[in-house]
Amino acid sequence: MATSIYVGNLSWSATQDGVEALFKPYGDVLSVNLISDRETGRARGFGFVEMDESSAINAISALDGKEVDGRALRVNKAEPKKPAARRW
Repeated sequence: MATSIYVGNLSWSATQDGVEALFKPYGDVLSVNLISDRETGRARGFGFVEMDESSAINAISALDGKEVDGRALRVNKAEPKKPAARRW
């Protein structure tokens, strides 16, 4: 079963290919989704990677806190998005 991994504190110049290469040594990367601002298209500095569960555990333990492009990555298991409070 696939596990979604949150990757935060990415450099603004991070690419999907670059993030995939970073995770590839820990197992097959099923998908990479880097988040960008809807209006400007500018990278927001975080994204999600999908891997099988055992590979994800290895990648999280190896990459959390690792410095890439001068920034310490935050890597952990992605949590489901909480529903937003209703605004009236």
